[in-house]
Amino acid sequence: MQLIGMLDSPYVRRVAISLKRMGIPFEHRPLSVFRNFEEFQRVNPAVKAPTFVSDKGEVLMDSTLILDYLEAIIASDKRLMPADPDQRLIALRLIGLALLACEKTVQLVYETTLRPPEKQHQPWLDRVDRQLHTTYNLLEAAMESANPWFLGTQLMQPDITVAVAWRFTQHTIPQIIDGESYPALARFSEQAEELPEFVATPLE
Repeated sequence: MQLIGMLDSPYVRRVAISLKRMGIPFEHRPLSVFRNFEEFQRVNPAVKAPTFVSDKGEVLMDSTLILDYLEAIIASDKRLMPADPDQRLIALRLIGLALLACEKTVQLVYETTLRPPEKQHQPWLDRVDRQLHTTYNLLEAAMESANPWFLGTQLMQPDITVAVAWRFTQHTIPQIIDGESYPALARFSEQAEELPEFVATPLE
C-alpha cells in the first residue's frame, strides 16, 4: 500500500496517523501537488492529495473514502470508527466539524498567501473567518465530553481528525485562531501529539 502526499496536508496526515494506529504497513511517498506535479500525475492523473494505492493497484482519493476502505479490510478490534449507531453518529458529527475546520483553514491560507491583496474579497474572507471560528467554538464545547477521548478511553477516528485539524490551523493561521481562546482544544491537541503515531507523523 502507498500513501501519496505531503504531511503538511491535514488530509494526508489524518490518513497516515490512522494507518499507523491500525497497524497497517504502508509506504509514504511525500509528493507535492505543486512541486512534483508531473510525478504525482503519473500515479493519479487527477493529482489530488491524499492519493492511496491499494495492494491491488487501485487508486483512491479523499481521506474519508480512503479511511472507509481501510475500516472494511481491518480486523474489527483495530477499527477507528465505532459500530454502535449512536456512537457512530457522534463520531461523524465531530469528524464533519474537524474536516470543515480544515477546509476553511485552507481557504484562508490560499486567499491570503496566493491571491494578491488587491484581488482579495474582504466579505468572502470575513465569511470564511466566521465559519472557522464557529466550527472551533462547537468543537471547544464538545471537549466537555472527552474523557480522555471523545468516545471514552480509546483513541478513535474523531480524536485523530480533530487533533490533526487543530494542529494544522495553529501551524498555518495562528493569528486568526488564537489558541488561548480554545484552551480545551489546545490541551486535547497536546495530548494527541504526544502519542507515538502522531510523533512519527510530524506536520512538515
